[in-house]
Amino acid sequence: MKQVAILHGAGYVGRTLIDCVLAHPMLALSVVTSRSQAGKSLSGAHPHLMGATDLVFESELPGIENLDVVFVAAGHGQGAEAVGRLTDSGFSGLTVDMSADFRLPDAASYLERYGKEHPRPDLLHGAWYGMPEVTGPPPEGTNLIANPGCFATAISLALYPLSLAKIKARVSVTALTGASGSGVLAKETTHFPSRAGNVRAYKVFSHQHEAEIFQMAPEIGFDFVPISGPWTAGIWGTAQFQSSGENIAALYETAYSSHSLIRLWPNKLPELHWSIGTPFTDIGWIQKDNSVVVGFALDNLMKGAATQAIQNVNFALGFPQTTGLLPAQI
Repeated sequence: MKQVAILHGAGYVGRTLIDCVLAHPMLALSVVTSRSQAGKSLSGAHPHLMGATDLVFESELPGIENLDVVFVAAGHGQGAEAVGRLTDSGFSGLTVDMSADFRLPDAASYLERYGKEHPRPDLLHGAWYGMPEVTGPPPEGTNLIANPGCFATAISLALYPLSLAKIKARVSVTALTGASGSGVLAKETTHFPSRAGNVRAYKVFSHQHEAEIFQMAPEIGFDFVPISGPWTAGIWGTAQFQSSGENIAALYETAYSSHSLIRLWPNKLPELHWSIGTPFTDIGWIQKDNSVVVGFALDNLMKGAATQAIQNVNFALGFPQTTGLLPAQI
């Protein structure tokens, strides 16, 4: 059993990571930190855990000596600081950062996208961007994995087969995300009175996840309209373009036939409902003459965050990718 800590575990991503680690047959949850919840039981912040674990939140990581894996579920900027403290303390196990802080290759790109200086640029060169279906297993000796963003995961997986085929088309992407993607704290544009019964476009053509998508699908030009949707969890979207006669089904089947956590929906678009609470990305397509629409759906807290992090850990530790993620393996 590998001993696991989760830092900043009181939020939505932390909650989902706790669930995933508790369900994993090869991982044992040792420590969960949260300064705001320190001394309280995990079920105080996450009531569904009542009776599932006796752990309480720690204000700080009490030690690193017996830990094998640390998930950092902090916000942007805080993630790099937490990873930096771990590194400076001599931690030599596997760190998975859930923030955006190590997803881009250099400090200049981070400054451009996030409008602030990178807190630990000295650590950027050692980070592995972990999208298993695209980037594959991390190189041997990798100690820091940057877990992708939720929009970046959904859209990259939808565009990756088109990029492999070097489709000569401009792709129009529209995607809607639920409220949990905005984090546990209420904001003016994301709390219930603003969000319920409403859809709102934001960061049109300028969403920070575009840089990650360019990394994963470099041969495809796209325009992205992100939309705030009136539900709790999940991303659903479409990518539309004009084909030049390509066999679209063959592109997706070739790219993903060996990947258990991609579900293909030939000749139909997936529904959001069926991806919620699962570790899957659902991708489907409809083609009429040269017009193609690719639909995609995933749970932003699962495949868009926590279960993808578990996939990355499975890869890095030599376990089957789906260990702990599918019912037969829990």
